[in-house]
Amino acid sequence: MIVGGFLLTVNDAIQKWMTDDFPTGQLLAVRAVFMLIPIAFFIWRAGGSRALKVVNYRGQVLRAVLVCLSSFLFVGALALMPLADAIAITFAGPLFITALAPLLLKEFVGWRRWLAVLTGFAGVTIMIDPSGASTLQWVALLPLGVALCGAIRDIATRHMHGTETTAGIMFYSTFAVIFVGFATAPFAWEPISPMQYLLFAVNGIVFGAAHFFLVEALRLAEASVVAPFKYVTLVWAVLIGMFLWGDLPDMQMFVGSVLVVASGLYILNRELKRNG
Repeated sequence: MIVGGFLLTVNDAIQKWMTDDFPTGQLLAVRAVFMLIPIAFFIWRAGGSRALKVVNYRGQVLRAVLVCLSSFLFVGALALMPLADAIAITFAGPLFITALAPLLLKEFVGWRRWLAVLTGFAGVTIMIDPSGASTLQWVALLPLGVALCGAIRDIATRHMHGTETTAGIMFYSTFAVIFVGFATAPFAWEPISPMQYLLFAVNGIVFGAAHFFLVEALRLAEASVVAPFKYVTLVWAVLIGMFLWGDLPDMQMFVGSVLVVASGLYILNRELKRNG
């Protein structure tokens, strides 16, 4: 889980680095093409073309749309704000999942988890600072939109459990990003040098490898053991952001991040106790 989180952060850093040279659609499309390399390995491990069989067409389409939307929002956030700040706000995802569970999953949410959700969103409000004292302000709504899209995507994925393979889900979502990204080609694409192609290849392979490590972590150990370690990603983001861009989270971002992470961990703990 820690290695997977590190690789995801490296992927995000590469994306942020390349936002100065390429438009969002081109960044996502070319990276997604190279992501097909590790995905092909996952498909082979899952039994070949049988892993691509689709049963839940509506779920696949919904998830693909959400992946495309969240990808565009996140790259936009990376271009406009520090790496660690963008990642910290996306940690609001578990809060959205819990808040939407009664409506979309018909699950009961007790008062303790609702209190954790409110506390977490208070942390998000501190980070965003709608009063205008922070330079983030409304730009921070981009990663918050990523968190919301990610939450609905994860809920949609739950509904696909048992009918679709992980490899198939990854393939169709990635193909959707490729299609949407290449659709932006007539508007604002830039020439790519051989060295930049290499960077795109590293980006795509690292992103695919990150998901492999995350899936393996959950396959080899209980969620209660490994899931909390995903928050180490924030540490990687701070270190990489400091090293590459000299960015350090201010006290406001630090306090808000602590509230969001603490709320997410508490919700995870209550979910595990509820399930037994």
